[in-house]
Amino acid sequence: GINAEYGDLKKRSSPSALRWNPHSSGHQVGVACDTHIRLHDLRTMKCVTVLDSVHSHNVRDLDFNPNRQYYMATCGDDCATKFWDCRNCTEPLMTITNHSHWVWKVRYNLRDQLVLTAGSDGKVVLLNVPSLASESLAPDDDEDDEEREVKDPLKEGVLEEYDKHEDSVYSVAWSTVDPWLFASLSHDGRLVLNRVSK
Repeated sequence: GINAEYGDLKKRSSPSALRWNPHSSGHQVGVACDTHIRLHDLRTMKCVTVLDSVHSHNVRDLDFNPNRQYYMATCGDDCATKFWDCRNCTEPLMTITNHSHWVWKVRYNLRDQLVLTAGSDGKVVLLNVPSLASESLAPDDDEDDEEREVKDPLKEGVLEEYDKHEDSVYSVAWSTVDPWLFASLSHDGRLVLNRVSK
């Protein structure tokens, strides 16, 4: 098997998340450790991108946008979800503080305008980020931008909060066959299925 060292990990706490980059033909992984993200190229076994101090407290998870090559989302113990362009890592493209406690999981939908987060506050939050998406879920793609903005009822930020869990929600996942269906799993073992409201 392949064995790659994660930089100076031994001086830090344990890694908290690992995610394959879908745009790199399986050659790149993102690793979260403490407040940092490292992107590693498995062909050269070297770190190719470093995002330092991504969150003010531990980074809990990361996910790559499935449709926009350099876009990534992170979440952490600072109650925030942040969106990044890996080509310019100095400032996040957007920050949404959508939980009242740690955010454990962030997941893009294949329709990358929609993003789910799960937190220790027992909530699953559905985010809408059309300004960072590959395409908008606007009603009619043939209309010009001005008309679309007026007709599109989906505003940027929190679309919906799901509070059917009584304990910390540690995981959330979109269905691979139905883009409007997702599941969440809480610490007490409760599995909840939800559908995006139309």
